[in-house]
Amino acid sequence: MQGTCDIDVRFFPPPPELEGCFTTFYRAIFTVADGGRVRDHLHPEWGNLRFFSGDAPTATLPGGPTLDRARFTATGPSSLPTEFHLGTTRMWGIGLFPLGWAKFMRGPAAALANGLVDGDTHPAYGNFAGLADVIFRDEPDDEREYRIIIDHFRSLDQPHPDESRIMAVHAALVDPAVDSVTQLADRASMSQRSLERLCHRFFGFSPKRLLRRQRFMRSLADFMLHARQNWTAAIDPHYHDQAHFVRDFRAFMTMSPREYAALDHPIIGAFMKERARIWGSAAQTLDRPER
Repeated sequence: MQGTCDIDVRFFPPPPELEGCFTTFYRAIFTVADGGRVRDHLHPEWGNLRFFSGDAPTATLPGGPTLDRARFTATGPSSLPTEFHLGTTRMWGIGLFPLGWAKFMRGPAAALANGLVDGDTHPAYGNFAGLADVIFRDEPDDEREYRIIIDHFRSLDQPHPDESRIMAVHAALVDPAVDSVTQLADRASMSQRSLERLCHRFFGFSPKRLLRRQRFMRSLADFMLHARQNWTAAIDPHYHDQAHFVRDFRAFMTMSPREYAALDHPIIGAFMKERARIWGSAAQTLDRPER
């Protein structure tokens, strides 16, 4: 059993002119008892920018290097869990929708997919190098820090030629009724070849893998949100059977459902419930691009 972690989180909406670029902005304060650290796993998600002041995390993706206490932890779109160890810290988190990636990142999403880097030194995240120093320069003030972040994005914002296509694909992707690449292409009014190129460039993965991730995350979010005693009631109806779900679970979380359920979730469990209560969605992959 791990030590306790108290969580204080506030969610902030993106400004209207940046709608469709972000899942949300949030400020979180994690307080771990007795100066310790807790362990948890991030689920597969869109790209993220996380800025820390305090005991920043030690994090790793399966098969990748460990990122130790970076003040600006940056991740590309992921289809694997990120294991992290975190102490008492204050942070700002920014989830990047595919349109946000297209507008603000340097390079294709597929090149950073399942990547975990120090954003202050990696060229793909160069637009935000040093931003942590500005955010946390003065005494803590949520509203002031939020304005700093928003003003920074506004200064970078430019129209993108693929905006309408990205938004169309994204809107179709989060619709639970869409469960095949053919359906996704039809809903977005583009060929499957064009869809494939667009998804790799801005979404990070192939259309097929993105649809699998959506189906999996709907199931995992249901299990976490409702504290279910077994997985059967949480399994998405698009799964053929429980064995099909278990295969996907191992592919996306590198462990079995039973193994995951046996772990402590001192941060993610509480965070998802609070996110659903305040924001209406338990996981950023399930957020709609237009609220």
